[in-house]
Amino acid sequence: MVLIYCYDAYCGWCYGFSSVIKRIADEYKEQLQFDVLSGGMILPEEPRHFAPMAKYIQTAYQRVEELTGIKFGEDFLWHVFHPDETDWYPDSTMPAIALCIFKEHYPDKAVSIAADLQYALNYEGRDLTDKEAYRHLVQKYNIPQEDFYAKLKSEEYKEKAYYEFALVKQLQVTGFPAVLMQVSDSKFYLLASGYTDYETLKQRIEKVLGEIRK
Repeated sequence: MVLIYCYDAYCGWCYGFSSVIKRIADEYKEQLQFDVLSGGMILPEEPRHFAPMAKYIQTAYQRVEELTGIKFGEDFLWHVFHPDETDWYPDSTMPAIALCIFKEHYPDKAVSIAADLQYALNYEGRDLTDKEAYRHLVQKYNIPQEDFYAKLKSEEYKEKAYYEFALVKQLQVTGFPAVLMQVSDSKFYLLASGYTDYETLKQRIEKVLGEIRK
């Protein structure tokens, strides 16, 4: 059985959900496999400036903090509150490619890696469209740098990321975060659509596990 976490590196509610899904992954690591799929939330045909998104986040981030207890970092909020000065052009592609590479090395750490990518953006204020934004994580996970950066710009790994985007659509996920449990090739249970607290998610997992045991 696989618990599938559908997220996007740019999704603020997914950032808020990080502590919940990390706790669940730790608690159920003996019973379930875990995978994280990138959803491709921001895929502009032409690069689009961060400013319109920043103006929305100026109020939305406080709701995420209040409900989830997570904190957005000053370096991230500088971009949010200086929309005319920031040089960000968000795009979900590069962080999705990076996740594919990290998962290849550490498939059992997918949840932690996704959380690290979100922390890099939402707390440390790193630009996830800049390849240098990943260097500290490449070092943290002890991945050969040349290998990582070759894959980051390769068509092969871009295709892997786009395959994940397509898979998330196929799973009929319309918003993030989303959590599904796959119990067979064709049977999936939707456990969370949108931010869900730990107790609620745990109850839903236990309910599905109980049904399967019967």
